[in-house]
Amino acid sequence: MVVAAPVLAQSNRPPATLADTQLPDPEQEREAKALMETLRCIVCQGQAIADSDAEMAGDMRALVRERIAKGEDANAVRDWLIERYGDYVSYDPPLSAATAPLWIAPLLLLAIGGAIAARSFRRRRR
Repeated sequence: MVVAAPVLAQSNRPPATLADTQLPDPEQEREAKALMETLRCIVCQGQAIADSDAEMAGDMRALVRERIAKGEDANAVRDWLIERYGDYVSYDPPLSAATAPLWIAPLLLLAIGGAIAARSFRRRRR
């Protein structure tokens, strides 16, 4: 069973229609690609949906292309995906109570590092 587990991880379902097919209009495809680069795969968690081979990322790519092909604005598609999958799907989440730690933590760590460095320099001078 342990040996067969990786084989069972992928479904036998065919990929979504527009998951790996470019849009006929080059401008729409460019817009869709740019949007896909800013969206995180919710399965891989470290890759953009444009780069991920996960089945879920393929479904998300297809959704992006379908909506862009229908004439929706990229920002509207992004907002819809965030509403559907949560703030985590975006590499640039909006500032809210839930995402505040993501925005504050780097600044706090930088301030702590600066304080440690300042103390270290003061000790060396003495």
